[in-house]
Amino acid sequence: MTVAEQIERVNRVAVEQAIANIEKPDTKHQTILSTIGRTPIVRIRAGVPDHVEVYAKLEAFNPGGSVKDRLALGIIEDAERSGALKPGQTIVEATSGNTGIGLAMVCAAKGYPLVIVMAESFSVERRKLMRFLGAKVVLTPAAEKGMGMIRKAEELANEHGWFLTRQFENEANAEMHRRTTAPEILEAFEGERLDYWVSGFGTGGTLNGVASRLKQARPDIKIIACEPDNAPVVTSGHGQARRSDGVPTESHPHFRPHLMQGWSPDFISRLTEDALTSNLIDGFELIDGGRAVELSRKLAREEGILTGITGGATFAGALQIAEKAPAGSRILCMLPDTGERYLSTPLFDGIEEEMSPEEMAISQSTDSCRFGDTPPAPLAPEGPEKQEAKPAVQRSINADTFVADTLADETNPVVVFGLAWCEFGWSATKFLNKIGVKYQMVEIDRPEFQVNDAGVRVRADIEARSGVNTFPQVFVNGKFIGGCTDIFDAFKDGNLEETLKEAGIAYDENAVIDPYQMLPKWLHRR
Repeated sequence: MTVAEQIERVNRVAVEQAIANIEKPDTKHQTILSTIGRTPIVRIRAGVPDHVEVYAKLEAFNPGGSVKDRLALGIIEDAERSGALKPGQTIVEATSGNTGIGLAMVCAAKGYPLVIVMAESFSVERRKLMRFLGAKVVLTPAAEKGMGMIRKAEELANEHGWFLTRQFENEANAEMHRRTTAPEILEAFEGERLDYWVSGFGTGGTLNGVASRLKQARPDIKIIACEPDNAPVVTSGHGQARRSDGVPTESHPHFRPHLMQGWSPDFISRLTEDALTSNLIDGFELIDGGRAVELSRKLAREEGILTGITGGATFAGALQIAEKAPAGSRILCMLPDTGERYLSTPLFDGIEEEMSPEEMAISQSTDSCRFGDTPPAPLAPEGPEKQEAKPAVQRSINADTFVADTLADETNPVVVFGLAWCEFGWSATKFLNKIGVKYQMVEIDRPEFQVNDAGVRVRADIEARSGVNTFPQVFVNGKFIGGCTDIFDAFKDGNLEETLKEAGIAYDENAVIDPYQMLPKWLHRR
């Protein structure tokens, strides 16, 4: 059989199987809302050890593109049944985006006005999608974090008599997952072993609802919760201050900015706390943001699965479990959403709009429909490969000498001290990558700096040297150059280039860029 015949056979079998799997009653729907749920479970092979099997539940197949479609429908229909939500009443919620998109879709189908409150730092694509679906989006300052969104949403609800969905405390959130997500999993693995279920958590609804139902049906299953390694809020053991109605009253002291939008807000939700106190969680996996990005890209390029950073993060958790799980174990992880709403985030960093030199060469390999013989200069230099923002040091930190030792390292004369996944730090390193400067990135809120409060002492040392208490801070040959916009301005007036030349540091002298375009879109003029 030729390769072409093999491909044709595989395609024919796949189509026949897909047709056979379609249940005729589900092929026609009265509204989009009945298409929520019944998302597929797919086996993943990329990077998975041979002794286990890893599967993923692809929640991007929900019509709004994420697991939060379930939450939105469950909460609204529960409020309709109870009478808490009146016909035509405006609905309001605080969200990082996916819940807002789900609510916007449900409200559009049911005819409710919707106002979403969202911190300005979340991806621009999300607010556009919500507005496209008819919602109003009210932004809050990034510095106020998730608690600021909640306060604003409560104020608006109280002022205008709107219905506040309270996704972080509303039991209907978890109940929807008990009724839909968990039974779908049990049905898919009926008669088969399922040893681990891996999920992140934001509202706690998925974690609480699925875990409680799975534990009831299969007491031996291990429930694994994942959270960012630089913001170990739940695993810190530090409790959450909250009101009697479950609403948090302040940001958690162990919260740090991290990359996984929708995961781990700056507080522990009541639904998450209920899962903890009910002993539903058997273990935790701490996930590095860079690893989450890497695995999201791996799923796209090796499995054809488009998922967001949180999907890469839960897959990372599944792989960490896989490495230590007994032979024959079967692991299921949740991929919460699609990758398309991360276009303006580090997930798509380095994915250019214009043709690369390699793509230009392909174009020029034939005569028709091509550009000129001289390809345009690439947007990024062809010199150093893109440097991931990883901790510079994995060993234990000697806080008393760390800064001096780092600045004295002649092999790394450019040092960027920053915080993991701070947007200004990301912008600064994107800029350095664009001009081809090799640098050492030191993220002083990484886990190794949290041991014995080493990061606090390191930060104090850096501030004493620079006289500045904000980050990132860029040093060249031990000399403080400035923060993110400082180095942008120095590049625009030529001072940065002179500093690099004097230090003997290579850079792309032909780079013609506006460094301010390196800033996230939410920092541009709205």
